[in-house]
Amino acid sequence: MTVRDKQQRADSVDSAYSASPQPYDFRRPTTLAREHSRVLELAFETFARQWATQLTAKVRVLSQVTCEQVLMHSYDEYAAVLPATTAMVLCSIEGTSAKAVVQFPASAGLSWVARMLGGSADAELPERVFTQIEQALVRRLMDDALEDLRYSLGELLVDAISIDGIQYNSQFAQAAPTAELMIVARFAVRVGDHRSLASVAVPAAVILPQLGESNPTSPVDNARALIGQQLGTVPVDVALRLAPAPVLPGTVLGLAVGDLIPLPHSQHRPLDLVVDGHELASAAVGVNGSRLACVVVSTKETTR
Repeated sequence: MTVRDKQQRADSVDSAYSASPQPYDFRRPTTLAREHSRVLELAFETFARQWATQLTAKVRVLSQVTCEQVLMHSYDEYAAVLPATTAMVLCSIEGTSAKAVVQFPASAGLSWVARMLGGSADAELPERVFTQIEQALVRRLMDDALEDLRYSLGELLVDAISIDGIQYNSQFAQAAPTAELMIVARFAVRVGDHRSLASVAVPAAVILPQLGESNPTSPVDNARALIGQQLGTVPVDVALRLAPAPVLPGTVLGLAVGDLIPLPHSQHRPLDLVVDGHELASAAVGVNGSRLACVVVSTKETTR
């Protein structure tokens, strides 16, 4: 494989997920809520990092996996954009007949196996069915990938998941009914100089119940009590204030160091306890350990 061929292949991988107009059926919306989308993106970004670490350890060459996109599609829409010949690891999920899918080019899987066996995998590898030994090694890689997926999704994936088999024709795999909604995450995988595209599809019915409702609302029957409860937790600035003294602007402009301004506050009168300019109580100056404090001696009624 020449350097030019490698560059052309890398360019095709980079442009595969470039932004392009996508058809949208308003009669059957399949768009994830923004809150759900962000949670899933974070989970699959974690999975990408974990998967890259596992590949680096098993294949013994620096690997990088980047999560490019997380969307919700029907299974028919997902399978329609896959290559006709590709490796699809079908995974059974307890409690549902629909299967999850980990998809990647068969040539990429063969290059991983070649490196695991000590080869260089520099030559262009064909898209073909795995032999029994190759399939066993790929299943071992996928077992680790599923462990990473369970860890990354955490409480979003509560049911057990395990490898059911490997298919090589995207049109005949039939992992789920054609109308089944799937959470589809697409990845760019780089192992050494070999770059490829991969995807993970999980039935939406398995994950969405754990995400909860988007934009949840609370009952408003006790709105006044809720507002009062919330206001009770808002911090406010409290100050002790002497009685104000009226001063002419000329006096203020002529102030100098050492000038005295008499205050009309009696020596034995308590200070005013003020919140946002409003007098709420009277308090005397005291101490609390090594800090100054005030002791409330009376409160003032207010209509505000």
